[in-house]
Amino acid sequence: MKKYIVPVGSWLLLFHLPASHAAPASKPNIIVILADDLGYGDVSCQGFSKDLRTPHIDKILNEGIRFTNFHANCPVSSPSRAALLTGRFPDMVGVPGVIRTTKEDNWGYLSQEAVLLPQVLKSNGYHSAIVGKWHLGLKSPNTPCERGFDYFHGFLGDMMDDYYTHLRQNNNYMRENDRLINPEGHATELFTDWAIRYVNERKEQHTPFFLYLAYNAPHVPLQPPGEWLDKIKKREQGIDENRAKLVALIEHMDYHIGRVYQALELNGQLENTLIIFTSDNGGQKNVGANNGPLRGAKGEMYEGGIKVAGGAYWKGTILPAVNNNMVMLSDIYPTLCELAGAKISHTIDGISILPLLEGKSQITDDRTVFWVRREGGLQYGGLSYYAARYKDCKIVRNTPWEPVQYFNMATDPAEERPLPNRSDDTYRHLFRTLMEHIRLAGAIPWQKQDE
Repeated sequence: MKKYIVPVGSWLLLFHLPASHAAPASKPNIIVILADDLGYGDVSCQGFSKDLRTPHIDKILNEGIRFTNFHANCPVSSPSRAALLTGRFPDMVGVPGVIRTTKEDNWGYLSQEAVLLPQVLKSNGYHSAIVGKWHLGLKSPNTPCERGFDYFHGFLGDMMDDYYTHLRQNNNYMRENDRLINPEGHATELFTDWAIRYVNERKEQHTPFFLYLAYNAPHVPLQPPGEWLDKIKKREQGIDENRAKLVALIEHMDYHIGRVYQALELNGQLENTLIIFTSDNGGQKNVGANNGPLRGAKGEMYEGGIKVAGGAYWKGTILPAVNNNMVMLSDIYPTLCELAGAKISHTIDGISILPLLEGKSQITDDRTVFWVRREGGLQYGGLSYYAARYKDCKIVRNTPWEPVQYFNMATDPAEERPLPNRSDDTYRHLFRTLMEHIRLAGAIPWQKQDE
């Protein structure tokens, strides 16, 4: 028998794992499932939404390791996706804000110097695919297959104006590799079909795969299939219209995640596949998202904008646990590289949390982490706003015009009582390291002008 110590909050639980489970197969398949704008409380196993049922996501998080202190690297989409795929703070790879179609409203350009996860995994024999939302570039050279993926079937842009037409500002960004396509159907269903087709094809291959399955759901527009909306309204009498649509969109996505799980099971791939599930940022509160007890929402540097549901499942290898370690999207990169035996020879900001997946104790908060977003409009004026954290101490500047606030997250997790004392060593450390981070990020170009 092999012993595992799993940290759960402030407790350590000792598990015994049979020797037959102690040595997982080398080079497992990897699937990273990323939801879009999913609120921290909008997964039923979190315990905050009584009007919502997500049994398939719950299975991943309950039967694997569920992280209760998981953070996206930004309160909006493009930067978080850049962090996931590069292991870096997003402004260090040219993505301080959202990449958009309109030049005047575009706040990022993925650096050509950035080394993406599929490039590193490929060096150790992995075939890599992205199905779904890319959002890191609309044209060459920043398309998925030019940045390391072997296969792409999905949407280049930021959001769809319609889940059925798939258009964004009358642009068709749907592609299979570099080929323009015009498929019919709801985007969630299409992405699932394409993901299942991919894992089915890989069944016959002798090399491991990495699948990045990035859903648009439950991002606005709130457009679930009609029968799913009808089901929610019938079940949840008196539910708010927007909330009903959002719940239906989330449950619809959950059902299709279950289809991917079932395909792995039928193919005999499940026991050798690590599945990670999380979101790119918190939920959009003004359309009905539930971020649990957290202050703030999508777009904000308070926890409601950056703290997300997250976890990892590997049947027969990862023991069920609830874990309160500080974990970030950018940690996925080094974790998967270590798991795959792929060496990283360049600078990254994330840390491998493979020990946590193995049931071991690990300190993950003895580091300073940063959040940045640059944005336009009257609220932001083309400027950036920030947060930084070390252990339980956090500073927040939630718009470019606001003063910095200082919080102790251990005693004030709702961020309701800013600390008046700015003279202690931790505050000075956070302020100075954030200033240095801003200085370093200033050397990274993100304004790419068309020739």
